[in-house]
Amino acid sequence: MTSVAASFPCFRQKPARDLDLHQGSPRSCRASSGHVVPEPWRDAMRHPAFLLPALLTGSLVPIWSQAQGTEPTPEEIVEDWMASGHADAMAEAFRHWDEEGEIPGACAACHSTTGFADYLASPMTTVGAIDHPVPTGELVECTSCHAPEAASLATVPFPSGAAVSLGSGMAVCAVCHQGRASGEAVETAVSDLDDDEVSDRLSFINVHYSAAAATLLGAEVGGGYEYPGQSYSGRFAHVPGFDDCAGCHGAHDTAIEIADCTSCHAGVTDSRAIRTTSADLDGDGDTAEGIASEIATLHEHLHMMIRLYAETIPDAAILYAPDSYPYFFTDLDDDGQASAEETMRDNRYANWTPRLLRAAYNYQFVAKDGGSHAHNPHYAAQLLIDSVNDLAAALPQAQGDAFSRP
Repeated sequence: MTSVAASFPCFRQKPARDLDLHQGSPRSCRASSGHVVPEPWRDAMRHPAFLLPALLTGSLVPIWSQAQGTEPTPEEIVEDWMASGHADAMAEAFRHWDEEGEIPGACAACHSTTGFADYLASPMTTVGAIDHPVPTGELVECTSCHAPEAASLATVPFPSGAAVSLGSGMAVCAVCHQGRASGEAVETAVSDLDDDEVSDRLSFINVHYSAAAATLLGAEVGGGYEYPGQSYSGRFAHVPGFDDCAGCHGAHDTAIEIADCTSCHAGVTDSRAIRTTSADLDGDGDTAEGIASEIATLHEHLHMMIRLYAETIPDAAILYAPDSYPYFFTDLDDDGQASAEETMRDNRYANWTPRLLRAAYNYQFVAKDGGSHAHNPHYAAQLLIDSVNDLAAALPQAQGDAFSRP
């Protein structure tokens, strides 16, 4: 069957190097076509070849119905899917390998339908990877989540070595939303070095992106770097019905159904306004702000401490560029702003110490999960506070802060 991505006229309309990633998305495709679902696809979606693989699993309608409370039509399912990042054919997540023409096995499992199916059918001995490349041109389509192997998936291996039983509904999401590194990888890298020793063996370890499952499960899977002697929150326990992925996100559009939160969180129109503790985590005296604001302040404080430590101990200014791999670079003019010259790969930060690497890893772990305030706010806050305190231990000039560790 032809890939869904290849069948919409405004998909894949220009080479990746010319992309404006805010244009040509499924949303703008729908708007420009004048149809919520392009007319030729209305009949195609009713054809058995389109829905049969998913319907055979018996899971297509139940998963959607559990999350939405109603039974959708095929058109509604595809409309929702088209509004999600899984269908954004212009996104870097699907265009990165255009010039090569194939997606390497280390990436294909989560960046193509074929790769995901092959991963689920494999022993999954290498977390998130398969042993062969797959062609480009696919999205995360229906048969990714509705393959027979997906319906029976229950236990998911994580980069830390933990294997967690989650049930098929959440397990399918966790396969790709777990990150590609863990605190264990950081510990292995730094284990035989002094905390403040600059070593050319060290380089930044990136957790990857949208590791929501690793955040949600917290200490159960060790996605963040957890400092010795500290305790960390495990799986974030929310109320029944809102304790897994589809409980809070639309199963196909992945949107947050904020209206469902108001029965407990009256008047809330944004998940970032919700508080989960009365404690003043960031020590700013505001105990009415949303937990997301508490985490944002802690995150910014860690950023400042990372810069202060880098200037003091390895004596090499550092800057963070959230959209430029590998994210941490030498700050050539010490202004904290990332210029095109500074974010060249050859200028990647190279003066790592174990203490700095641990903190930078946790900074990125929280930065790349934009929903950490909802997925597991206490775990995120613990990682940030402990990272700040560990850096401060090496800096005589650092002032103590009145953080309240959850």
